[in-house]
Order: sequence, then structure tokens, then C-alpha cells
Amino acid sequence: MESLKIPELVPSAAEDSQQLRKAFVGWGTDEECIIRILGHRNAAQRKLIRETYEAAYEKDLLQDLAGEISGDFQRVVHLWTMAPAERDACLVNEAIKHLPGSNCIIMEIACARSSVDLFKVRQNYQARYKKSLEEDVADHSTGDFRKLLVSLVTALRYEGEEVNMDLASDEAKILHEKISDKAYSDDELIRILSIRSKTQLNATFNQYNDKFGNAINKDLRANPKDQYLTLLRSAIKCLMEPEKYFEKVLRLAMKGIGTDEESLTRVVATRAEVDMELIKEKYYKRNSVTLESAISDDTSGDYGKMLLALIGHGNL
Repeated sequence: MESLKIPELVPSAAEDSQQLRKAFVGWGTDEECIIRILGHRNAAQRKLIRETYEAAYEKDLLQDLAGEISGDFQRVVHLWTMAPAERDACLVNEAIKHLPGSNCIIMEIACARSSVDLFKVRQNYQARYKKSLEEDVADHSTGDFRKLLVSLVTALRYEGEEVNMDLASDEAKILHEKISDKAYSDDELIRILSIRSKTQLNATFNQYNDKFGNAINKDLRANPKDQYLTLLRSAIKCLMEPEKYFEKVLRLAMKGIGTDEESLTRVVATRAEVDMELIKEKYYKRNSVTLESAISDDTSGDYGKMLLALIGHGNL
């Protein structure tokens, strides 16, 4: 995983907590202090800051932040300050409340996280909401969407590099058969996507391409307006090339008039410590403009400054 760019001499959690507390006290709020500290601390440091802040002031840092700042700035600071599994659990819970329009968010978290990280999300979800993540997804989705999403969120994939080429060849044939028959929600198709390691799936998709002359996602474009097929293609892309998937989410978030701040915030907050450098490279290659420049043009104020800090380009 990438390490967030942080100052060489990082103050202690106690010093950071004290500075944050000062930023909240008196008239107005020192937003620059919030960005300077929280925008330049990694997950372990942020966790320690929250614990130290609560011990020193008997207050929850996230609640104090919510009382001091607002809007898109508050949203990105809030998501970023949370622990990764805690953040993902909250994002899934929000998405479940807005199904089916937010299918992609649940899919992202299921497909772009490692098996260990996804298991931690499920543990956190159950502790916070007193229901299992898969139970909530099943209760709030229907039909093919339910079948696919429940299988993805319960996946426990092997994380190693070993590949069984005979299996890859056999399962490429199964996938082609199901897709040719337009059996896009067939149990076997969903089973393969849900249980195989990402390395094994990559081999299977390469076999598919070699044997049948098309990339699997090209053959899944039978009906571009079919929302289930769109989700299925997105899941495959997210499993195999997450940096390309997230580049597209960012591109669409800042395309045309207006900005999809929710998607922009989610991707930056969840990928800044994971693969943001790769996403930035893909973004530049696809758009001939840097992600930093695009964010600067599409956002403003403290929100924009925080986003730039998180992608490693904040002049703070």
C-alpha cells in the first residue's frame, strides 16, 4: 500500500490533538489547521489522534469536526479521519439506504478491497449496525442485483499468486457459454466471479480473450442500457484493474457542467493510501491533464485544498 506523504518531523498525537482543539475554540474555526494536520497523517496516526483527543478532552473528534465544519469539506474530512474498515462500513450502510441507485458503491468495496480488508468491513458493520452486511444487502436489494452483490460482499478470496491454468481454461469456457446464452446471472458465472482469486480471474479472462477473440467485458455489452450488465462489467473491471475503474469514476465526476462531489470525495478518501499514484497516472494518460489540475478547476475553498492534500499535492 502507498504511504501518504507526511512531514519528515511529525508532531506527536498529543500535539496534534492540542492543535486541533485550539482550531475549534473561540470565534471561527481554523480550517487550515485541520487540513495541515489531518490531511497529512496516515491511518495509524489518525487513529492515535482520535484516541488521544478523546482521552484528553472527553469528546469525540469526529463529532467536534461535524460541529465546526460543514458541506463537502466536512464530508471529506469525516471520511478521511475514520479508520478504513469503519469508513467502508459507513459507506456501505449509506449505499444500502439508496439502493438500487448506489449498487456501484457496494460493488466497489466488495471488489477493490483485499479479502482481509473486506472481512474487517463486515466485522465493523455488524458491530455498528447490529446486522450483518450481507443481511442488509439482501434485505434492500432484489433479483439479479441481490444475487450478485450478496455473493461479492461475502467473498473470501485466496490472495496468493498461484494460478491453475487448466481451471482458467475450463472456467473461461463456462463464462463464454453463459454469456452466449445471455445467462448473465447464472449461478456458475457468479460463483466464478465471487470465489476465485484476482490472480486466477486474470488468467481466466486472458484465456477468454485468447479462445474467443473478445475481452469478456466487450461480450457483456449486449445491452448498454441494462443496469445489471453495467454493474457486472464494473465488478470485473474493479476486480482486475481498480486503478482504471477509479480513474473513470473520477473522470465522470468532473465531466461537463457541475461536479459529482460525492463520488469525487469517496474515491479520494478511500484510495489516497492505496493506489492514488496509479490512478493519477491513468488519469493523465486518459485525459491529458493531471488529476491535480482537474480537481483545482472543479473544486474550491477548503474542500479543494483537502482533496489536493490527500492526493499528495497540497501546498500546506
